[in-house]
Amino acid sequence: MNSNIDALNWKILESLQANARESFASIGRKVGLTPPAVAERVKKMEDLGIIEGYKAKVSHAKTGHQLKAIITLRAFMGKLKPFLALVTTFKEVVNCYRITGNENIVMEVVLKDQFHLEEFIDKLIQYGETRTHIILSNVVTNAPIGRKL
Repeated sequence: MNSNIDALNWKILESLQANARESFASIGRKVGLTPPAVAERVKKMEDLGIIEGYKAKVSHAKTGHQLKAIITLRAFMGKLKPFLALVTTFKEVVNCYRITGNENIVMEVVLKDQFHLEEFIDKLIQYGETRTHIILSNVVTNAPIGRKL
């Protein structure tokens, strides 16, 4: 366990993971600290890289992206490095992981519809063999990181 994450810091992290816009005063009331003390702890965790940043959660469906999928790629010989250089330019990719096993890449993508999916797969197949899994629903989404994993 990281020595910079004591019980109070974990309580602060739990609050921020539930609502990153929660005020330091509100968090302080929960954990028994003054707002400046909470702010100091948050700043230190940011400086140490424990807190990596803050972002808004945006609905893919309400922004016109009706389809969400997981696509795996098994890269052809010599195509992995070029793909890794290119994947960051694909607007459809919201998360991409290089993995072990038979496949090299797992991507979470958002797309307008099945026609958009077909076009996207056409871009990918020059780099390797793909497998596509349409996401029906979210069972666990951005679960908070807890003290005991």
